[in-house]
Amino acid sequence: MKILMSHPTGNQFVRALLQTLQEDGLLAGFYTTVALPTEASWIRRLPGSWRTELSRRSYNLEPKYIHSRPFLELLRNVLPKFGLKHFVRHEKGFASLDQVYQNLDKSVAAALPKLLSTANIHAVYAYEDAALETFRAAKVLGVTCIYDLPIAYWETGRKLMQEEARRLPAWAVTLGGGIYDSETKLQRKKQELELADVVVVPGDFVKHSIPEWAAGKKIIVSPFGSPKPVQFQRSKSFDRPLRILFAGSMGQRKGLADLFAAVKMLPPGQVELVVMGPLQAPLSFYRTQMTDFTYESSRPHEEVLKLMQSCDVFCLPSIVEGRALVMQEAMSQGLPLLITPNTGGSDLVLEGRTGFCVPIRSPEAIAEKLQWYTDNREQTREMGKLAAEHAALYTWEKYADHIIKQLIDEV
Repeated sequence: MKILMSHPTGNQFVRALLQTLQEDGLLAGFYTTVALPTEASWIRRLPGSWRTELSRRSYNLEPKYIHSRPFLELLRNVLPKFGLKHFVRHEKGFASLDQVYQNLDKSVAAALPKLLSTANIHAVYAYEDAALETFRAAKVLGVTCIYDLPIAYWETGRKLMQEEARRLPAWAVTLGGGIYDSETKLQRKKQELELADVVVVPGDFVKHSIPEWAAGKKIIVSPFGSPKPVQFQRSKSFDRPLRILFAGSMGQRKGLADLFAAVKMLPPGQVELVVMGPLQAPLSFYRTQMTDFTYESSRPHEEVLKLMQSCDVFCLPSIVEGRALVMQEAMSQGLPLLITPNTGGSDLVLEGRTGFCVPIRSPEAIAEKLQWYTDNREQTREMGKLAAEHAALYTWEKYADHIIKQLIDEV
């Protein structure tokens, strides 16, 4: 079996699967936009934000496997720095993320017939929003279509986000571009799923979001891996407030408004809320919603882990996710969880042992568990140790191996 894989921007789970496919002799090739070798030492000398971004574009693959189309993606990243944001506006801009995805999709579709004449490709593996033309070409050529859906299917996500816009209208601006997707884009997503023979998802929340008409497709559930835990000595002092960490895009899709509301229910001075991530509105907006929180900007991964080590609990009360990697990162640094089922990480919570799972849209339930953590500081620390042990059971090798084993049985 040989698999041709594509992804426009790359990330940790893409690299993990690519690496194992290459090691097992199953990789036919990889199409992306920007691709750098992992040995490019000059990346480590760049400023933090650039280093983080380019590290996401590095692949430990033999050069013969990599096919890159960097032009449009480089424009997407560079133009806003010169004030030319209208060129990258949602769906409309010629260098928008949507155009980057569609451009790569079309290039894979165009190359597929020639690739088949030189290599024995059995399947194409593509991701949401970058699969339609690839799958259309594959169907004509009799090649299996594998569809990776890393976040809840759009119908579920859109419904939940529209409900949030009505429930908390002040926070609608933070919900992200997905709520404004055009009918054309939504139909592309539907057609991608229709053409898929196999669907790969990271957890049960995404699996259960797949519509009934697609229930007959082969579904592979494979949870993401965790970072390797690090050894460090957490402070023994409980004299300071409980430090609660929220990390992620600062919007109500991730439940930040509910977390703000929960913290305001607690007695003053008991907790310190640390919020880290990309702003979805001016910082002044968040201060109008809650004045007393510590804002931390995005930073390189190793510095994120250091920040986690300074906190006591990780809270992510998301409304819609796929499977937030940051949960396992926090656990690996000794933080117990406080999450919702919609984070896609219910299996990470051994209730009362590695954390707590609460319903979505329930500030009262969040406040209750935060108060428990505050009142049980020694037990909270022990839960953090168990959380790190539990997270260590999830590895990137297991993630990739499980997908590949299921594909070998299917393709």
